[in-house]
Amino acid sequence: MAELVDAWDLKSHVLYGRVGSSPTPGTRTAKNHQDAKKKDAKTQKKNRQDAKKNQKRKNKGFIKMRRFSFFLILCLILTGVVSKISKGGEMRIEGKKVLMVIAHQDFRDEEYKHPREILENAGAKITVASSKTDTAYGSYGLTAQVDILLNDVQVEDYDCVIFVGGMGSSEYFNNEKAHSVAREMLAQNKLVCAICIAPNTLAQAGILKDKKVTAFPSVKDDLAKQGAIYTGKDVEIDGNIITANGPQAAKKFGETILRLLGATQH
Repeated sequence: MAELVDAWDLKSHVLYGRVGSSPTPGTRTAKNHQDAKKKDAKTQKKNRQDAKKNQKRKNKGFIKMRRFSFFLILCLILTGVVSKISKGGEMRIEGKKVLMVIAHQDFRDEEYKHPREILENAGAKITVASSKTDTAYGSYGLTAQVDILLNDVQVEDYDCVIFVGGMGSSEYFNNEKAHSVAREMLAQNKLVCAICIAPNTLAQAGILKDKKVTAFPSVKDDLAKQGAIYTGKDVEIDGNIITANGPQAAKKFGETILRLLGATQH
């Protein structure tokens, strides 16, 4: 009888292990293994997704950096181009001949120096004329070598004349040769230029009647008496006559002459 009971218990135990509601230890191990595999798979999938997202972010950052670099380079290039255009590029007037008439004593330094530098740097040939042929002296220590006596000037040899100002330039207000040079240059359709008080030389030559001009204020009444229309601007242009009002406008004066001489960009 005891053997029958033991056999029944063993059978029940085996049956219970197969079909009962409580899993055996071996069953739990298999299920845990499957769960772990599923969890690992999910983790790997998430890691792959995260890696893809990170790569996309890196790619976007790289693209943005390339775009920014390209934009920066383009801006630098355009800035250089615009700067060159705004400055007129490198202006050239190769072969142009310019006569600068200066006082032998007390010409205004800046009014001689700046226009000469601007025109020479652009390729013009400068000839300096004065009442004497030795060294001329500016009001503030600048010196200039005189190339030719004003009385020996031949208008046909030049494309432009510039009467430089300064206190000493009054020596040409009533100088007939200075008047003749101004009149003949204008008659030949060449540029006639004067700065500071030197426009009064043009006025006394009789070529400023009904012309818009500027000059140092001390001579504006003298200009008006000769029929000139005084504007007071830094630089004034009326036809082939260019005038400027003083040393502060010397560079602009030179640049204006350069432009009207027909400078080309390079």
